[in-house]
Amino acid sequence: MSNDYKKLKLHGFNNLTKTLSFNIYDVCYAKTPDQRQRYIEYIDEVYNAQRLTKILTDVTQIIGANILNIAKQDYDPQGASVTILISEEEVKSPNLMNTESPGPLPEAVVAHLDKSHITVHTYPESHPDEVGISTFRADIDVSTCGRISPLKALNYLIHSFDSDIVIMDYRVRGFTRDVDGTKHYIDHQINSIQNYISEDTKKRYQMIDINVYQEKIFHTKMILKSFDLNNYLFGIETNDLTLRECQNIEQNVRQEMMEIFYGRNYEDDE
Repeated sequence: MSNDYKKLKLHGFNNLTKTLSFNIYDVCYAKTPDQRQRYIEYIDEVYNAQRLTKILTDVTQIIGANILNIAKQDYDPQGASVTILISEEEVKSPNLMNTESPGPLPEAVVAHLDKSHITVHTYPESHPDEVGISTFRADIDVSTCGRISPLKALNYLIHSFDSDIVIMDYRVRGFTRDVDGTKHYIDHQINSIQNYISEDTKKRYQMIDINVYQEKIFHTKMILKSFDLNNYLFGIETNDLTLRECQNIEQNVRQEMMEIFYGRNYEDDE
């Protein structure tokens, strides 16, 4: 099948739309209201509109796009958004590939894109009660029209965020015609999003797939395997806490992560 895709000659422009939705979550314990506020301010500073614009600009380089317009905004009290429109151009690179393999990091740009857009929105928040849990979510959408798949930017995106949980959705929509008039609903081989992720990342995460091949819908989610409580504390360390406090905090952080990963509240099941 992959050999057929390489030989595919199209009638006109490639009208397939390929969209990657990439969501990352960072979970943190901030003990006091002041610490929770400082955590949100810290996240807002680290992932402000300027930093996010740099990340998305690198993504456009990886997929070979030309930037037409950038709209960016930092929000009050927190959060940021960036939207980049990218240009349509003739695909010229003979090295253009959609093989199931991890894409490059920013220093290894090899691909070209036809047209579409890239967006990112951030959502820092804290638990309203005195539980001490705060989370940061970034939603990134990379939508392309043409031959190249946005999955080639996935490896870079995962390495751009220090993420406890990553949830990815990839969908190919529409169809394109070959020179004989036959419709093609996908133009590259794909069995799993996991095949576009580097091996070192796979070793760090537990991963689950839910794929609907006939609908060209692919879903993968990842959660970190290792757990070190010090990595989830903001403004304090385990040495500042009692053993009982450490156990309670770890239970709350783990529950938060599992609820996000499985998409349900455990307390509702009791």
